[in-house]
Formats: sequence, C-alpha cells, structure tokens
Amino acid sequence: MFRGCVLSAVGMLLAASLFVANAASPTPSASTAEALTTGPVEGASLGEWTARWWRWALNQPVQPFLDPDGRFCGIGQEGPVWFLSGTNGRFRPKRECEVPEGKYLLVPVINMIYWQRGPGDSRLPCKTLQASAAVNNDHLRSAVVLLDDKPVGDVRLFRVRSEGCFPMDPDDPSSPLGAADGYWLMIKPLSRGPHSLVVGANYGESDVAYGGMNQNFEYVLHVGGRNTLSDAADYGRLLIATQ
Repeated sequence: MFRGCVLSAVGMLLAASLFVANAASPTPSASTAEALTTGPVEGASLGEWTARWWRWALNQPVQPFLDPDGRFCGIGQEGPVWFLSGTNGRFRPKRECEVPEGKYLLVPVINMIYWQRGPGDSRLPCKTLQASAAVNNDHLRSAVVLLDDKPVGDVRLFRVRSEGCFPMDPDDPSSPLGAADGYWLMIKPLSRGPHSLVVGANYGESDVAYGGMNQNFEYVLHVGGRNTLSDAADYGRLLIATQ
C-alpha cells in the first residue's frame, strides 16, 4: 500500500574539496565507464527501474533516504537490482552496506518525483506531472560521482525520465499516478570485497520546491559480505582514503 503523497527529491552536494559548481566534468577511467549500463536489466528499462525505486523508497517502514549509517540498507531489497539511497537534503551520511554478489546497483544521483496528491490533483494529466518532476532537473548545476575513487564521467549524460506516468501502487489500479525525473546510475555487479561510492550534485536556485537542493552521501559497499582478511585490509585502506 502506498504510504504518502509529497513532492520529494534525492540528491546531494559533494564537499568543496572534490568539485565546485559548474566545474568541467571529469574524464572517466576505462574501468569506471565499463562499470555502468544504460540497457535493460532483467527485461526492464532504466526508466522502469527508477519507478520501482520510488515505490520501494516510499513504502518502507523507515524511508531509506533517512538512513544515517547504512543500518537500513537491506530493507525491502529483492530481485536483481539493489537500491541505494540519497538523502532528504538535510544531512550528509556515510553508510556501510553489505550487498549480495551479482546485484546491479541503482544509484539516485539527484532526482524528483511528482504525483497526484489529492482530489484536485487526481485530474492532473500525465504531462503536467512530468513537467513538475522535470523543473529542477532542467537546471542541474553540478554533479560528480566517484566509484572506488575514480570519476564515472559526465553525470549529465545519465538523465532518466519515467516512461510516461506510473501507478504509485502497481497492485491498485486506482492508486495515484506519478512521474519521476532525474540523474541515475546503474552500476553492473561489482567484484567481491569493499568498494567506495561518493556522490554529489546540486540544482540551480529556483522558486519551486527543492530548487537549489544541495546534498552529499557516501557508501562503503561490502559486496559478498565481510568474510576475508583481504576484505578487512581493503576496507581499512578505504577508510583512510575517505577521511
């Protein structure tokens, strides 16, 4: 059952030591460029996966983007794609997360959703919902993503819009429709062991909700668990690198 109706966004601003607004996008290494996919995963497009991400994020007992340290990383996770979370724009978490091997990772760099929120909104056409979700994403100011300390490249190339509008509760045909828009990365399954992910982005100032949003978040992802001495050594190096 769908739990609420609010305008929401997920994204973040990386620390100034890593980038400044309007800076040129870094060139990705071959390894990080090859780590991403824009094609279907298990027959579903990236647009469909982002719709599934929003349903997941807004229907958990604890909204995952409020997770302070990774303690809720596994909540509601199922299927071939593991969902990561940003924040609500009010804090800068460093999270640790154990991820099963073989999972794709869907990363919300910065994004928004808008849906029918009441009797009046129930008559809003899909194109109006799409336009409302797009406003701030039309004014992305800066975005940087580092995977294992290497930039993935120009995040502006990874803007994803939901395919039309989608029911917020797929099992209830009368549930409100929503539209999502933003910048997302689908990371291919990572090798076993710890990996670091640092994400930062911000919107330009505007008069609409979440205009000027600034956020940041970091993950240490323990793929396949934390079961080997080599994992522990690699994790120690990651901690030193991110301090």
